[in-house]
Amino acid sequence: MGNFTRPVEELGKEASEYIDLRIDDLKLTTAKGLSMTLSKLLYMLLVLFVVSIIFISIAIGGVMWIGEMIGSYAGGAAIVAAFFLLLLGVLVLLRKRLFRDTFVPLLINLFFDEDKSTSHEVQ
Repeated sequence: MGNFTRPVEELGKEASEYIDLRIDDLKLTTAKGLSMTLSKLLYMLLVLFVVSIIFISIAIGGVMWIGEMIGSYAGGAAIVAAFFLLLLGVLVLLRKRLFRDTFVPLLINLFFDEDKSTSHEVQ
């Protein structure tokens, strides 16, 4: 009777090992996806921070330059503020094309990016 149940026991062990390997593969795939997403998010935040500093510097320089040209720093600040308000209006009008159509596919590629060199198929 022991020889008769041995294949079933081995099948159970192999199925258990297979399930454990699939769980490990899922953990590794999830960890890879999260780490790639987090690193790209931190990179984007760093770029946004640097670009913000550049825009602030340009705005201050613009206020000073325009203020000297028209003789009023308050007037220069108002003109620069109006420019940024106009820029904000353009961004709001084009938000769908600029952000949704650009960032949604980017995020989908981040979360569902699979290496072409490795295959997760069972052979």
